[in-house]
Amino acid sequence: MNIVQAFKTGKFVVLAEMNTPKGVDISRFMTDARHIKGRVDAVVVPDMDNGVMRLSALGGAAALKQAGIDPFITAYGRDRNRLAIQGDLLAAQVLGVSGILVVNGEAMANSDHRDAKTVNDLDEIGILRCAAQLKAGKDLAGFDLDGAPEWIVGCMLPAVADDAALEREMEMARTKIQSGAAFIVTQPVFDAKRFEPVARQLKSLGVPVIATVFLIKSVAVARYIATNEPGAHLSEETITRIRKASDRELECLKIAGETLAQLKASVSGVLIQSMGWEHRLPAILDAAGV
Repeated sequence: MNIVQAFKTGKFVVLAEMNTPKGVDISRFMTDARHIKGRVDAVVVPDMDNGVMRLSALGGAAALKQAGIDPFITAYGRDRNRLAIQGDLLAAQVLGVSGILVVNGEAMANSDHRDAKTVNDLDEIGILRCAAQLKAGKDLAGFDLDGAPEWIVGCMLPAVADDAALEREMEMARTKIQSGAAFIVTQPVFDAKRFEPVARQLKSLGVPVIATVFLIKSVAVARYIATNEPGAHLSEETITRIRKASDRELECLKIAGETLAQLKASVSGVLIQSMGWEHRLPAILDAAGV
């Protein structure tokens, strides 16, 4: 069952994020992907996430497709102009990519190539409109395409610290949906219970909501998130639970799995971000009973 059918039938969708290697040795990437084959609905391949130069998302997606794994890729305007974006989106269709997630690319200040020049010819709304026009059979110059793509396109909801910020981002999300987004992915959720009223508000947008489950890898990571990302609502109780655990790594995996399981009641699916611990994705799925 593909993602579109899953959304229509109400099946709870599980996506997993996997970064490509910084090089051409994809053996670990493929091994980790095969370990979750059949347990997730699709693998999302970020395109040079955090500004780190890696094997392209298209390359990783093509390898996943050859292995029988449904791939999604991210798209943004930081590194490409509108010609390159359109060419890559069309290539994604040819390579078997079934989903595009339009995101806001991180600043080059955090990149491992800080001297690289940014492009930003199209912003998130521009890329969503571009994708919609391609699906309608025309390019951005108005010329007819020889075959139109059929992937599903989604957008991101940025982190919000309060109700006012949430309302502003929901208004922006409405514009993104009007521009062609068919589903929305939230920032990481660390407290499923506290997220429930937000999920109810997001459902009013009329598209499936995918909540992000972020794997906390240590007490230090948890403390950083709680201190620097107030909208994350990562509780002191969670930090204490990790700190007191006899096996902190296992406890972090359990917390991610529990969060995933709890979110089933409020959203259409989840996106698991393991941030380099892709080999631990099966353990998270086990903890969630997926």
